[in-house]
Amino acid sequence: MFFTKNRQLVRWIIIIASFAIISLILWNTYTFFQKFKDEERAKMEIWSNAQKIFSNDENNPNFNFLIKILNSNTTTPILVVNVDGTISNFSNIEFNGEDGSKYVEKNKEKLIRQFEAENLPIEISYIDSKTQKKVLASKLYYGNAPLLNKLKFYPLALLLIIFLFASVVYFFYRSSKIAAQNKLWSGMAKETAHQIGTPLSSLIGWAEILKIENVNPEYILEIEKDIDRLQTITERFSKIGSLPTLKKTDIVKETQDTYDYLKTRSSKLINFTLKLPDAPIYVNLNPQLYSWTIENLVKNAIDAMKGKGDLTIVMTQLENNVKINIIDTGKGLTKSQFKSVFEPGYTTKKRGWGLGLSLARRIVEDFHDGKIKVAQSQIDKGTIMQIALKTV
Repeated sequence: MFFTKNRQLVRWIIIIASFAIISLILWNTYTFFQKFKDEERAKMEIWSNAQKIFSNDENNPNFNFLIKILNSNTTTPILVVNVDGTISNFSNIEFNGEDGSKYVEKNKEKLIRQFEAENLPIEISYIDSKTQKKVLASKLYYGNAPLLNKLKFYPLALLLIIFLFASVVYFFYRSSKIAAQNKLWSGMAKETAHQIGTPLSSLIGWAEILKIENVNPEYILEIEKDIDRLQTITERFSKIGSLPTLKKTDIVKETQDTYDYLKTRSSKLINFTLKLPDAPIYVNLNPQLYSWTIENLVKNAIDAMKGKGDLTIVMTQLENNVKINIIDTGKGLTKSQFKSVFEPGYTTKKRGWGLGLSLARRIVEDFHDGKIKVAQSQIDKGTIMQIALKTV
């Protein structure tokens, strides 16, 4: 109950909580990375001191201990360069199959730049016995240990995992929502067809009785027109409630028939224009549902023009597809409305269910594997709705 009433608030809470958790994880990773680097530098300073003592006094009584310290580094790549530019020591550097000394000598400057970019070098100096001044002997350049490099990419890997997990959840939720909507569509359509079918059968019977009673034939003709119309509506709802059958059909002829029907039943204040190719164009089509789609788009256009204006239907064939443009001179749409107009329930009319364009998109995209969109629109100048279908 709380979630239903405060859905937007709950969404923001989830977003903020997720952002806080991700930020905390990234901060902890960064802190751990810096701590690791500090410990690595402390080890390198100990190593450099051992190197200095060993170089100055090879007879030191702690000789074995110094050797142990120098040999303890088995992961961090190091390069010790004397003040005269010669290399006095190196270890844990990948040689790419070459001789170690030759490779390091050849790539010395490159290695120095690489190690300096990762860590500040450590100076190795000694006190001159005569002048009692500190004299720089060499510099220790060292890079990041392999484990530290892997840790550097850990936040990115973590973010990728979180993103993938969120994507899976989103698509699962979206698929479930679409499946529920489709089930609702099918159920409503079938129920509508069923509800219309009962009184329709009765009307057909009454029409036959009226013929026997010698009622004015013109009245009966009009009633039969309405019955035919109701039968068409029933058939449409029946097909929309299940997977419709598609067959190879001349879309030029179907568009012409739908246009003729709509023109005779629309206001005389609407200036209809139809531009069709001369040759047939065949597509896999369900004629009843296609006619319904065109009808919905035309009615929306007439509503947008408030029953007065120019309405043009243009069909063009481009390679393997055919495009049908319904052009009106109505009030137009803003760019933000280009996609929202196809959402169920969206309407700009005071009395409207907001299902016409949503139904049209379902027929075109779900049933005919086509595309429907707002191709162009300007406020107070008009709109171009476009349907694109594959030819056969």
